[in-house]
Amino acid sequence: MKNYSLIIGIDISKLKLDIIGIDANSETILQHQIIENTVSKINSFLKKVIKKYGINDVLFSFENTGVYGYFLASSLDKMNVDYCNLSALEIHRSIGIKRGKSDKIDALVIAKYTLTNRFKLKLSVATEQHLMELKLLYTQREKVTKAIRQFQNNKETELFLPKEMLSKFSKSNTSIIKNLKRNLKLIDTQIVSIININSSLKKDYELVQSIPGIGPQTASYLLIVTKGFTCFENARQLACYAGVAPFPYQSGSSIRGRNKVSHLADKKLKSLLNMCALNAKKYDYQIKIYFNTKVDEGKNKMLVLNNIRNKLLHRVFAVIKRQQPYVNLHNFAA
Repeated sequence: MKNYSLIIGIDISKLKLDIIGIDANSETILQHQIIENTVSKINSFLKKVIKKYGINDVLFSFENTGVYGYFLASSLDKMNVDYCNLSALEIHRSIGIKRGKSDKIDALVIAKYTLTNRFKLKLSVATEQHLMELKLLYTQREKVTKAIRQFQNNKETELFLPKEMLSKFSKSNTSIIKNLKRNLKLIDTQIVSIININSSLKKDYELVQSIPGIGPQTASYLLIVTKGFTCFENARQLACYAGVAPFPYQSGSSIRGRNKVSHLADKKLKSLLNMCALNAKKYDYQIKIYFNTKVDEGKNKMLVLNNIRNKLLHRVFAVIKRQQPYVNLHNFAA
């Protein structure tokens, strides 16, 4: 990364942006500013900064706040300005003990973190519109799926209701579930439609599903979290993100624990991979033999299942890198 002369930290909220700059050479903190979180105000602010300091000497940084940061990221991207979209957890775990909180303080924390780590941070790019739409649709799908489960669970109360009340309750419940399932099908159709419009997404979507055990929901979610397989360099990085990569648990001579996965993970992706591993164990002969062999050797079943999750991620990156469907060599064995 370049040696910038000005670092600007931005705390994003729904209605406004809190902005603080730090001179990278003298580490002087510049005046705090607040602007509205609108395209026009953001563009006006960026033009003033670029005019004063130059486009190559300024690095902007802000936390990943989802859709609230979309205007800022898009404007920075269109103006070809360098910026880092940072993990909020990574920033706040790096600052140690903190007393008090305000948007101004948060902006300063972001700027200081960026200044300290500027030579190892990676520059970000704005999420493409079709990927943003895909992410929003998937979020909607999760809400609808959760609602369906909640209404289906209401059937347990039917045993304790009077008959005259039960008929009204049951009819209403059935109607709501039917409408929710109709909406779920519509969302699935929209997700597939967005993927089919983009040729590269469509190909990756089909390649991932060529791996035994991986279905359309996991394939579409992988496209979202990897931004079309552009933000992770290898399977190990994605395994860490998903919480399926084991790490050592040792200290000195007294602590000699077994390797463990981290609880800091994308729980949704981890859940999907678990279902994929169970399906692969059932339908993929190689995975089935591997699972049974390891269990017979005395390995813990959950440990072996986690190994299968990792295997699936390595297969995903293999087919994406080769741009060729997965080939099950067992089918060609003599």
